[in-house]
Amino acid sequence: MDFPSGGTGNLAPAGSVGPVDVAVVGSGPNGLAAAVLMARAGLSVHVYEAAEELGGGLRSTPLFDADVVHDRCSAVHPMAAASRFFREFDLAARGVELLQPEAGYAQPLSEGPAGVAYRDLDTTCARLGRDGARWRWLMEPLVRRSQGVVDLLLADQRRPPRDPLAAAALAARLPVHFGPRAMFDGERAPALLAGVAAHAVGRLPSLPGAAVGLLLGHLAHSSGWPLPRGGSRRIAEALVVDVVAHGGTLHPGVRIDDLRELRDATVVLLDVGPTEFLRIAGRVLPERYRRRLAAYRYGPAAAKVDFLVSEPIPWADPEVGRAGTVHLGGTAAETFAAESAVAAGRRAERPFVLLADPAVVDGTRARPGRRPVWAYCHVPNGDPVDPGELVQARIEQFAPGFGETVVARRSTPAPELAAYNPNYVGGDIGAGAVTLRQTFFRPVPRLDPYPTPLRGVYLCSAATPPGAGVHGMAGYHAAASALRREFGVRSLPPLGPR
Repeated sequence: MDFPSGGTGNLAPAGSVGPVDVAVVGSGPNGLAAAVLMARAGLSVHVYEAAEELGGGLRSTPLFDADVVHDRCSAVHPMAAASRFFREFDLAARGVELLQPEAGYAQPLSEGPAGVAYRDLDTTCARLGRDGARWRWLMEPLVRRSQGVVDLLLADQRRPPRDPLAAAALAARLPVHFGPRAMFDGERAPALLAGVAAHAVGRLPSLPGAAVGLLLGHLAHSSGWPLPRGGSRRIAEALVVDVVAHGGTLHPGVRIDDLRELRDATVVLLDVGPTEFLRIAGRVLPERYRRRLAAYRYGPAAAKVDFLVSEPIPWADPEVGRAGTVHLGGTAAETFAAESAVAAGRRAERPFVLLADPAVVDGTRARPGRRPVWAYCHVPNGDPVDPGELVQARIEQFAPGFGETVVARRSTPAPELAAYNPNYVGGDIGAGAVTLRQTFFRPVPRLDPYPTPLRGVYLCSAATPPGAGVHGMAGYHAAASALRREFGVRSLPPLGPR
């Protein structure tokens, strides 16, 4: 790794880690995916993680009861069942069970039955009544070409689509998100669309929100919205085992404070966002690039609440209890209003809440009288509000009596999420605002978004395409770019288990 002439200034060199082909900073899903690819290419790989536990957003731990595991960040993994990296990596062959609830997601309403996206498209359409045929028109072509849709939206956004028919089907359906009430007669189908679009965590309706909504929405009827048996940490463990099996070395509890600590590495892959990159490398980065990184925009935040409950959630509509993920946003109009308010920097009176209920499908996550419930609401970036009462009240709106089942509760305001993971600036778990510009130019406009102006230094976090999610594709694309540019490797190694 080379620095520009004179770029180190008058500061004394930091301690070197010694000669190594690849140093990876950060052990989130993208950092570990990059490490897997590099190690399988036969290179010496060292992974550095500031926390004592590897995994980044894939960490799981008991919070209230030693026998009940809670996911600290991500809990439900449609991308781990669908992305190219994980398809090739083959979690199932490595003993990671991705358990599929009967319904991927649901959106209860204050009046009438809830919208429920069952794994079975026919069941979903039948339950939507008059809107069933329109839901089928919206989702069935995407389900048929699901791999093409996923590969298009999880690409590096620099190449033509591999499946033009998938791209055409997607493009024809994006406008629906801007006027769902014009297409559907009832409230349930538009609410379902709004709930998945809210995963973009920004103003709605929007083109990025529509793309996220159709990506996640159709997956409920194809590869599903699974939860790993035993918690998200099982995915991280499988990645770590593969890195070590191919000669990689792990360094948990080692914080890199100066990029020059890694100066003897041929390539450095950084699973960090622009703010953290500036902290560890700002003094050696060109001024123009520093300014562009500093202009990178972060989006609204999440404020998380973990519950330990004594029994299943008493949903007013029992069908909601079949879903592993529940979106608490009300109607499409209510969801759009809440998300747009938060994107404008205002607290929503009734914030959008995303809830995961692992024990719906994973009995190992529960004990008699003890079940985990995971939830977060969207708040303005950096908002210090304690989300406990907000989230519990929102759940009570659609599940009267929920409070009586709560044994314990732990709140994590947005700033605490940022302290837990430096990539979550202000509590932005997406590592950057999902705007049209930042969909394609993350973190700055470049033909290849992964290499930086420093030779041998690459970014591979969710602040690069294709953005947030446990898909490993930012790490995959960055590692592929580094292999091609730095080592002349154009044919990527197979990722499946031996």
